[in-house]
Amino acid sequence: MKKASIVRRLAATSAVLALAAMASTAGLASASRAAPRSAPSVTLTLWQNYGTEANATATKNLVKAFEASHPTIKINVVAQPASNYFSLLQAAAISRTGPDLAVMWTGLYTLQYKSYLQNLASYVPKSDLARMTGLRWTAPGFNTASGSYVIPLEDQFYIGFYNKTLFAKAHVSQVPTNWSQLYQDCAKFKAAGITCLYYGAGSQNLGAEFYPYYDLSYLMIGALSLKQWQGLYSGAIPWTSPVVTSQLAKWQKLYTSGYTNKDVVTSIGSLNAFERGKAAMLIKGNWDLAQLYGAMGKKLGTFVPPFTDTKMHGVVQFPGDGYAMTSYSQHKTQAAEFLKFLTTPQAGRIVAASGLIPDVSGVSTSNPVSQQMLAFSAVGHLTQYPMLDNVTQIGVVNAGSKVLPQLLAGQLTPKAAASQLEQAWKQLPAGQRGKSWGSYSAG
Repeated sequence: MKKASIVRRLAATSAVLALAAMASTAGLASASRAAPRSAPSVTLTLWQNYGTEANATATKNLVKAFEASHPTIKINVVAQPASNYFSLLQAAAISRTGPDLAVMWTGLYTLQYKSYLQNLASYVPKSDLARMTGLRWTAPGFNTASGSYVIPLEDQFYIGFYNKTLFAKAHVSQVPTNWSQLYQDCAKFKAAGITCLYYGAGSQNLGAEFYPYYDLSYLMIGALSLKQWQGLYSGAIPWTSPVVTSQLAKWQKLYTSGYTNKDVVTSIGSLNAFERGKAAMLIKGNWDLAQLYGAMGKKLGTFVPPFTDTKMHGVVQFPGDGYAMTSYSQHKTQAAEFLKFLTTPQAGRIVAASGLIPDVSGVSTSNPVSQQMLAFSAVGHLTQYPMLDNVTQIGVVNAGSKVLPQLLAGQLTPKAAASQLEQAWKQLPAGQRGKSWGSYSAG
């Protein structure tokens, strides 16, 4: 074959190959344009301080269900120590290295830390927020017209639990309803070799000592109306007033009369002690119900702590905590998707299955003890009070956490304990001593 023919054939072959390559490239580009692009995956971080409570289980299950329906959003749940949780959260906010989502207590805690919380008004539709109960306590100035910072997890109770078997053993036929009946029943338990009330650090481990605000809430319900509670906040009713110190003295009498465990300050594992039958009564939060009911079943009952001279007129029923979005989150759209999910009936059912009382309207609980709690206000018409520590200035709460266990243990007089609470109140900034809770200022 002549050289010229070979060259022509090679040139023709090269042209064909070039056209084929161009067609292939065009086809790939067309296919690329036609194929849908998957959304980039985002990982959020959520901090919680629930320890071993049912709330921790609920959080885990809520995240699992959310991720299943939102495959491009992952949530890394980080358990932080409860004893210094808010200090860690505040430090992380200053450095902007904290989580996208965080468990936040409601009431004054929300207002205290609102500088690094995102108002959800433009992120969660009003129709979704409307499904949540008690949203007032998550709002700026406690006014829902101004938005909300937190989606509540559950309807919470500070409440009493009792062991029906031990009541029968001591021939106590019903739960006490005032101080007089409580002392009489405790005397019967003591005579039968049974501790009447057990105190000690619990599942959340808020500190080395037991958390006293479960009891103090009912001490103040037994002495003051809900409206008067704002007097404790404003100073109109000093912590040193006779109405307060009288209640503290009656509470301390439970210990000095031998009606509690002797190691109230140092005891740990109070839930385990109660479920093993070491005490007739225990005052905790309903988030411990899952553990207690699982261990005790039909032996477990619930009651309103009877810290009054007459008859208790109130019960602590309050959306005590939930989830908030941080103002510095880099993934607010995705974080808002999780918060919107929390308002759905599906999320409410997950909360109920974890042993808690859902905060989503229309979603109920099947646990009989939880139903008894709900009946205190719904059927018994007791006034619903907030948690005292959620509507008392945090500086006073911190002081009470230290001195009140010592008071119960007889290490401080009621007058001395009340004086320390009053001193803590006097040291508060002026913005934290307004006439109403909604006027609270963190500055």
